[in-house]
Amino acid sequence: MTTTKTHQNFESLQQCVDAVIAKVGKDIRLGLPLGLGKPVNLVNALYQRAREDPALKLHIFTALSLEKPLSGESLERRFMAPFVDRVFKDVPDLDYVIALRQGTLPDNVQVSEFFFKAGSWIGHKEQQQNYICTNYTHAVRDLMAQGINVVGQMVAPHPAGEQRVSLSCNPDLSIDLIPVMREREAAGQPVAIMAEVNDRLPWMGHHADRSMDEFDFVLAGDDCNHPLFSAPKMPVVPEDHMIGFYASSLIRDAGTLQVGIGSLGDAVVYSTLMRHHDNARYVEAADKVGLERHFPIVNEVGGTDPLPDGLYGCSEMMVDGFLYLLQDGVLTREVFEDETLQRLIDDARIGKQVSIQTLDTLVQEGLIRSPLRARDLSWLQRFGILRAECGFKGGQLLVDDQAITPDLNDSGSRTAIEAHALGERLSGGVVMHGGFYIGPESFYKGLRELSEQERDSISMTSVCFINQLYDHAYGAQSLKQAQRRHARFINSAMMVTLNGAAVSDGLDSGQVLSGVGGQYNFVAMAHELPEGHSILTLRSVRHSGGKPVSNIVFNYGHCTIPRHLRDFVVTEYGIAYLRGKPDSEVFQELIKIADSRFQPNLVREAKKAGKIPQDWEVPAAFSNNTPDRIEAIIGDFQESHELFPRFPFGCDFTDDELKLGKVLKGLRAKGGTTRGRIQLLLQALRAPEPDAEQLRLLQRMGLSEPDSLRSRLERRLLMVGLSAIA
Repeated sequence: MTTTKTHQNFESLQQCVDAVIAKVGKDIRLGLPLGLGKPVNLVNALYQRAREDPALKLHIFTALSLEKPLSGESLERRFMAPFVDRVFKDVPDLDYVIALRQGTLPDNVQVSEFFFKAGSWIGHKEQQQNYICTNYTHAVRDLMAQGINVVGQMVAPHPAGEQRVSLSCNPDLSIDLIPVMREREAAGQPVAIMAEVNDRLPWMGHHADRSMDEFDFVLAGDDCNHPLFSAPKMPVVPEDHMIGFYASSLIRDAGTLQVGIGSLGDAVVYSTLMRHHDNARYVEAADKVGLERHFPIVNEVGGTDPLPDGLYGCSEMMVDGFLYLLQDGVLTREVFEDETLQRLIDDARIGKQVSIQTLDTLVQEGLIRSPLRARDLSWLQRFGILRAECGFKGGQLLVDDQAITPDLNDSGSRTAIEAHALGERLSGGVVMHGGFYIGPESFYKGLRELSEQERDSISMTSVCFINQLYDHAYGAQSLKQAQRRHARFINSAMMVTLNGAAVSDGLDSGQVLSGVGGQYNFVAMAHELPEGHSILTLRSVRHSGGKPVSNIVFNYGHCTIPRHLRDFVVTEYGIAYLRGKPDSEVFQELIKIADSRFQPNLVREAKKAGKIPQDWEVPAAFSNNTPDRIEAIIGDFQESHELFPRFPFGCDFTDDELKLGKVLKGLRAKGGTTRGRIQLLLQALRAPEPDAEQLRLLQRMGLSEPDSLRSRLERRLLMVGLSAIA
């Protein structure tokens, strides 16, 4: 162990744990980042120490505790086990999550989360009872109210070996949490702030770049350099592609974008890229679905033209889609930390390329003076308008061994400044502000391989900066408004009621599915930004018990986004614009984008409640909202133009696994009812012998030579499914 001025470096995990306990005692209230940034080795060591020592109390406060995919029935286990072994090889588990699943968490250990992986803890009494409901922007406040005294974070080492680390994937809360922890320490309460260095974590600069001395204990070593938890890509089904297509038409050139993880987010990014790079096909798709004819609001808030001025990403979660938008030339709208400069750029009064006219405009706007002063030089160098090599002394601008009188009204001075002092291009702008990230391994690899210029264009920072306008610690509200022009905040919901309220995080039983996270923040902010819009996306139908159920409902006993914040809602059947509309129009617009199997009942309920006229009927253009129509539209483009692929951004599954996944999905659907299960068993008794390809798939499932009654039955069931897709 070596000691520096304020932090201790450790290679021994147990010695680091000893140091934490020595500093804060045996009542540890541990705050951990959401998602990827948990220091897994340190967390597991603290947990194991608590298991061994009942006198040590450990209460973990966190969100989104990542766990490898869980398998259900035996066929699913046979499918998932090899996949998990391959994709998550050497990725460590969180021991406390395993204990929670097994029901073996010791009495002296407790876990409280403010956000779950969707649906992962339904029915789990302990986690449901310990759940803390909070907005993302209030999480630090609420963690501090719980009395946390230890904070842990996985960090990235400095690429040049300096005594600095990057918060990388999770500056979201840590940037704000560490200072208030130090305030608590200054008030007399012992605290410990831990870092675990993982050299596989991509280095990210800007606000995520921190001194090691902000931490008390820094753990590093080969055991810390484990692979990062990966979120495998899921298929983008036709319904998702249609939702993504409609949502992409609401995006405005030179605007701002927030989008989430998952197949719906991938669909939005895919269609946005198609709109920009394959515009003829995009317009063809728009014509085929009657986009502008049925939804004229598109022409007011978005459009179908390419995006030559680009987009700026402002999203609590930086998903891998933003990396694709960056690499493919769409995420190009830079924002700068000066309101007037930002507005001048957006109004095209200043270009990205620096010229002497740039200085003239800045003088006219009062940002600098002529003759230039020392403070003007500092400001101009900050944004690359004057070269970094320039100096200032005695009222003279010093550059290239020359002294230039910085009078912009003097022709000789202007010529000299233009020749020797001007920069080439504005600098200091970023195209992406993100709070945290998680994604597939290809995403992490892409971040590690970014050029220096690309990396500098991304700023990982606090959610208090990203998710709200009014926090003055991160810039004035007017600056954020200037940066977030034409904001389109795209989030997914589970259900929407006919009055425009959204259900995203829980059930009417009180069970929590996930958490509000930052969704409420972004929806509310969209209403506060003059040109902003919230876009809530959802599939119109889900399946429960083998039967279709509408996600657009008359009413529901839980609400995440209240109806007074209604704006855009998008399903695979179109766009409902609800902002500022009377209830009768809101009800009608939502019924129009519901599945036609459920429209009659929704109309009856709305009329019974007196919310729509008794003579209103679903317009003919929206009376054929069926899955078959969506399949046909997307299928035509897949066949004729190879558009709308199932995996637009890569896939972790092999071809055989994709086939098997389709088979298992079909078997689950057929076996969703008692009658269906009986039919499957009867078919299994008559299952044919496999051909060569089917035998290979049986081998992948470990069923080529079944050795028990159960495995023989599973083989026959699988053959039923394989025969159905042959």
